[in-house]
Amino acid sequence: MIKVGIIGATGYGGAELVRLLAFHPAAKVFAATSRSYIGKSYSEVFENFRHEEELVLQEENLALIAKKCDVVFLALPHGIASKKVTKEVLQDTRIIDFGADFRLKDVDSYEQWYGVTHHSRNLMDRAAYGLAEIYREDIKKSRLIANPGCYTTASILALYPLIKEGAIHHEDIVINAASGVSGAGRGLDLGLHYDEANENVKAYKVGTHRHTPEIEEHLSKACGKDVVLSFTPHMVPMNRGILVTANAKLAIKAAHEDIFALYEKYYGSEYFIRLTKKGISPETKWVKASNFCDIGFHIDERTGRIIVMSALDNLVKGAAGQAVQNMNLLFGLEERAGLDLAPVFPA
Repeated sequence: MIKVGIIGATGYGGAELVRLLAFHPAAKVFAATSRSYIGKSYSEVFENFRHEEELVLQEENLALIAKKCDVVFLALPHGIASKKVTKEVLQDTRIIDFGADFRLKDVDSYEQWYGVTHHSRNLMDRAAYGLAEIYREDIKKSRLIANPGCYTTASILALYPLIKEGAIHHEDIVINAASGVSGAGRGLDLGLHYDEANENVKAYKVGTHRHTPEIEEHLSKACGKDVVLSFTPHMVPMNRGILVTANAKLAIKAAHEDIFALYEKYYGSEYFIRLTKKGISPETKWVKASNFCDIGFHIDERTGRIIVMSALDNLVKGAAGQAVQNMNLLFGLEERAGLDLAPVFPA
């Protein structure tokens, strides 16, 4: 049985992680921390977790938890993990970080976009980017996994086969994306209040969203050229879900069947990626509470562009589910272990 520690277990990502691990056949949560609920049982914080009453929330001590657990998930905001993760911690345990601290190989870019100092530059070469469908072998060999962002996961998976094969021009990519309000976390924010978010759709962090360089870095790596793209996120009044609509100029003349075959080449054997049929666009309701990412596309012959759509649950494939998928890879388990769950509908 894999002994699991969770630092930050009472945020939305941490709670989703507890939910998934409760049914995992080979893992059990042995330590869970919270700043606000130290000493409380998990079910006192979340009544839906009554089966987890024996899990008592404790004060965070990563060094101590690392010695007791086989893997520790850091469900924390950016700017914290780089202060806490050390070579000594990585000798004792494996780390899967939900935050952005180890995602960008260009640390100067990280500091510029996130506005904080990175404290573990010496560990960046040891971090694997936790997008299993692309970096599976790197993940298996690493003790430090940078779990990708939710917007990033949906965007990279949507465009990766196209840009890898040179099917689209790398310099003319536009991504619009929409997220449910849980993507902003559990913190108090006026914009997340019911009266502010309900019956409203808005763009935010236009031209400045921190997932932008993460998407650019991995698409650039895929095509061997510097990708600079336009990314605009939107908040929509739903609890969870991500929908990405990405469009780019086609570099080849191709019919729908040709592009579909290209996606099949990369994702045909990937259980968690589902390609939609021609004329069917992905919807967030079809992936809710699951680790699936649905991808569909439309070729606009009039403009010579391709529109790619992807949908995923920001708390599962965009966070906790992807983290469990990475844990399974680290320990040589079936990748679907604890994640072979059908989406919930209606919800």
